[in-house]
Amino acid sequence: MVKKLFTQATDNIYIQIFRYILAGTLAYGIDYCSLIVFVEVLQIHYMTAALVAFLFGSITSYVINVTWVFDKRTFKNRYIEILLFIVIGVIGLVINQYVIWAFTENVKLHYLFSKFIATMVIFVWNFFARKYVLFR
Repeated sequence: MVKKLFTQATDNIYIQIFRYILAGTLAYGIDYCSLIVFVEVLQIHYMTAALVAFLFGSITSYVINVTWVFDKRTFKNRYIEILLFIVIGVIGLVINQYVIWAFTENVKLHYLFSKFIATMVIFVWNFFARKYVLFR
């Protein structure tokens, strides 16, 4: 069972969700830690920092998704795949920025808690968009 969960190619959606959660946790960790460093150490405005940190997490996510989570590819052309991944990511970025801004400025939550809420929304968006557009 461990081998099936971690090493074997699979199109089982439950194993893919499990792997996606692990991959997403790593990507989120990179995104979140980058955000903290940019804001707290480098004194970059939280919205700018959130954008750059999101890109770091997205790159991490792409590499893990295409090498480990999703084994089947919809497009043979890697450039089309990357372009669609970027489109999905840009939509996720818009959601990220809006949710962080809305919860920080309007609800008056700390920017890191707003980031957590944004991540939960984006997680669902990214999984289904990637699963059904890129990796059918």
